[in-house]
Amino acid sequence: MSDTPTKKQQTRMKMLDAASQGFRSQGYAGIGIDGIAKAAGVTSGAFYAHLGSKDKAFSAVLDAGLDEVIEAIPKMQSESGSDWVKAFADYYVGRAHREDLACGCAMTTLSPEVVRAAPALHAAYENKMKIISNLIANGLKGGSQDERLSRAWSFLGILIGGLTMARAVKTGKSAEKIAASIRAAAVSVAGDTRQKPK
Repeated sequence: MSDTPTKKQQTRMKMLDAASQGFRSQGYAGIGIDGIAKAAGVTSGAFYAHLGSKDKAFSAVLDAGLDEVIEAIPKMQSESGSDWVKAFADYYVGRAHREDLACGCAMTTLSPEVVRAAPALHAAYENKMKIISNLIANGLKGGSQDERLSRAWSFLGILIGGLTMARAVKTGKSAEKIAASIRAAAVSVAGDTRQKPK
């Protein structure tokens, strides 16, 4: 059996990883196809052959990045039990995540880029974010599903905006103060959690 498909898949994954880190750390306008190809160790021609265009690469990166969150939330809920909201908030605005822009959460790094994208990408983003918000809502206790969903959106908004602010300030001291305030606000708005989310 030929191993050519496997090599192609590996090459594509290398390019998507390079594109992901480039878009997250430098923004859509901050990196071009040549830069992504160089980071992946391939030619620009190989980039076009595998990914088609910069827009298609961004769409694939966004899709994969939000899928990471979709996979991570149930895992964190299962592993941390009733403390999952606090664990999520601690991780999200924690120093390690704050300082790892290239591998940071797609919700924070890529959302501003989606704002300037085509309507089709807005729709794809909305669908994934609805899945994420519902996963969070299903792990919250108290109130109706609509009330829990409202708290889930608030929880996400506080963390995403807070992480952006903490990353934007110059000093670590200010970043820590912002992170502590955001962490407390996010946990508070989420309310109680149950031990085993549905």
